[in-house]
Order: sequence, then C-alpha cells, then structure tokens
Amino acid sequence: MAFNTTSQITLHYSTSLDKAIEDLVKKCKACQENSALPPQTPVHPWEVPKTPWTRLHIDHAGPFLGHYFLILVDAHSRWLEVCIVPSTSSEATIKVLRHIFSTHGLPHQLVSDNGPSFTSQEFKKFMSLNSIRHSLTAPYHPRSNGLAERAVQTFKNAIKKMEGPLHERIARFLFSYRITPQSTTGQSPAELLMGRRLRSVLDTAHPDFTLPSQKEKTKSNARSFKLHDKLFARNYSGKPLWIPVVVCKVTGPLSYHVETMDGLVLKRHADQLRKRYTEDSEPDTLLEDSDWDDDFTPLIPNVPPPPTPPPLPPPIRRSTRSRMTTDHGPYVC
Repeated sequence: MAFNTTSQITLHYSTSLDKAIEDLVKKCKACQENSALPPQTPVHPWEVPKTPWTRLHIDHAGPFLGHYFLILVDAHSRWLEVCIVPSTSSEATIKVLRHIFSTHGLPHQLVSDNGPSFTSQEFKKFMSLNSIRHSLTAPYHPRSNGLAERAVQTFKNAIKKMEGPLHERIARFLFSYRITPQSTTGQSPAELLMGRRLRSVLDTAHPDFTLPSQKEKTKSNARSFKLHDKLFARNYSGKPLWIPVVVCKVTGPLSYHVETMDGLVLKRHADQLRKRYTEDSEPDTLLEDSDWDDDFTPLIPNVPPPPTPPPLPPPIRRSTRSRMTTDHGPYVC
C-alpha cells in the first residue's frame, strides 16, 4: 500500500510544482484583499528640539470618565498639559490652546493626527495667523504621533488609580508628573521648561539651606528692642518727624506698641523706630548708620561757620602728549 502511494506521488510530482503553487497564492486577489497587516517597520524618531516649547504634540482623549480631554506635550521638556474640553470640535480646541499659549507663548510647530478638529479650515486659519507650522501624521497611524499617544495612556492609567474629584485628580497628577525627572532627559519637565525646580511637600522635609553669609547679613540688619526701651518713633501726624516714645509691649519679632509722652499708644514696625539717646546713655553707645533716617537732620550746636577760603585759581593744564607730524602723502585732497 505504501509503495503504491509513493509511486502515485512520483508520477505527478514536478520540481517546479512548489514554485507554481507559491505564485498562485501570491496572485490570489481574494487572499491579498483579506491578508493581515505586514510587520511594523521601526518608527523614525522625531528629532529632539534644542529649546523648550519649540515642537508640541497634541491629541484628544475620550470619552473617558464621561469627559473629553485635550492632551498636549512639549517635545523638549516633556511638559504635559491636560484640559477637560466639552467636545473635540475645533472651536473648543482653539479656546484651550489660546489659554495655554497665553502662558507659555507660541510654539514653532504643532503635530497632530488627522482628526476633524485639526483639519478644519478654522483650525488651519488659527495656525496660520499665529505663524505655527502644523504637521499632520499619517492617517490611522497613531505611532507617528507616539509622544502624544503615550501621554494619553500615562494620563488614563494614573487617573484610574487616584481617588477624589476629577479636577483634583488631574491637578495632583500633573503636579507629580511635572516635578518627576524623566528617564529620557534626566530632569523634570518643570526644570527644562521653567529653569527651576517646583517646590513640593518633599522640600519641607529638608532644613533651611540659606547660605551662612546670607544669614549673617540678615542677622546684622535686624533690629530688636526690649520692653521700656527709650526710642524715637516716626511721626505721621505732623512735625517733628520723630517723637520720643517708650516701648510698652512687644507684639512680634519686628512690631511694637510704644507710648508717647502724652500717653498715646502707637503701633510701630522696627523700621519706624530708632534708638533715643539721653544724657544718661552709655558713653560708648554710638548711633549706627542704619538708625538714621533720610529725612532726619541731627541737631548741631549754634556755632558760627568757619570763614570760607577764597577760591583757588584753576591750575594751568599743559598737554603731555608727544606731537608727531603726520605725512598724509597723496591722500590729501
């Protein structure tokens, strides 16, 4: 039986049979029309801009949790903007972009898919009036706008894991995202876009890092007074500019209640007070430069001024420059 089967195959087999079958399948119209997608080609990476807010990637997300969202990413800093929009219309999109651009300025380029909100005449006019180059990716190929697509997935995954009102969750997600260093850049989006670190709750766990020189300067400039100190207080109700007072209560590090000679209690800041020196003051106590006010003129004994010396004749100025005769030659007209 096996011998007969082998014999039958041998009679009908040809060396070109495999090639003929392969060609037949390749040319089959129905097979070609219903075949699966070919293997994906490697995505050509976008060039990373050298400066922030040069190229932005934008996309819509939703409906998600009953809302539509506009997602925007800066290609340089990875700064992320998430805004709730009533719809994916061009009008709603332009309204949000105007608000974002009023804060960060106009980008050079905006990348989006071929959604109706991005291909409408209204949106094209908005791009043209603001001198923004609008780049559209290949239709039905979200990988071409991968930066925005990844931002959409990151946003959705994070919001699902958080609790509380939606606006609060979005705010907490954006704050956490913007202060977290990115693996691609090594810095946080806030540092790359704003040039500074955003202060967070984690910063309160560290001590004050003020430089010692700054602390000493602040300490030297600070003035403090004690109870019953005799001072001068700035007078804002007339003259003289300074009136004698006595400290009757210390209300804060730099604020005091002082009592005038008439028994009137005034509230004054340390900048509005200065030391008052009497006959029984310490002889080595000197009035510091910081205690003087620009409008205060110290009393000077009534001593006749010294005679004014006659003005000296101005000195004769003689030039010490060595003069040389210049030969202009044929250039003299």
